[in-house]
Amino acid sequence: MIGTFTNEGIAMLGEGISPASIEQATLQAGYPAPVLALMDELTLTLPRKIREETRSAAIAAGQEWVPHPADVVVDRMIDEFDRKGRSTGAGFYDYADGKRVGLWPGLGAFGGTGEIPFQDMKERMLFIEAIETVRCLEEGVLDTATDANVGSILGIGYPGWTGGVARYIDQYQGGVAGFVERARELAQRYGDRFAPPQLLLDKAADGDTFEEGN
Repeated sequence: MIGTFTNEGIAMLGEGISPASIEQATLQAGYPAPVLALMDELTLTLPRKIREETRSAAIAAGQEWVPHPADVVVDRMIDEFDRKGRSTGAGFYDYADGKRVGLWPGLGAFGGTGEIPFQDMKERMLFIEAIETVRCLEEGVLDTATDANVGSILGIGYPGWTGGVARYIDQYQGGVAGFVERARELAQRYGDRFAPPQLLLDKAADGDTFEEGN
């Protein structure tokens, strides 16, 4: 699930949004580390490897493969700029003696002048992980809202102030129905990956919460 978070940050970079603004939005959303800095730690070759394996599996299963907007950025960083992350001394950040010294000025190649509401920047990261977690509940990968809450905070670094993914959805303004409405708004603006899964729609229609059904 952490990949949905990092991909969203990278996608915003590809949209021409200032990398410094993306990092600031991550911190203000409550994440423990800025998203581009985190991606450097994980190395940019990791999401590409996961992407290729996932695409091969989808094609083998006869399923449609939908590229993510972050893919183009990752490929350019690796193939065009030869910047793969901290382990190679060059990623979204510059490094000196293994220490991060600042965002790489060359990120201007992605624009850097695009603007979207700052709240959208924060919620794109929060929502995309929440939506992916709901899919895990839907598919039985996670069993309970408690699993989702604890796992999201301790496992993938979801902001602690939320109480976890399930609680974040339940306590969003307007409850689950409000979360669904906002997810649809984000989907309209930024892509179908924000479309609410059926489990979310059912909870909203029934007036239920995730923690009530725990």
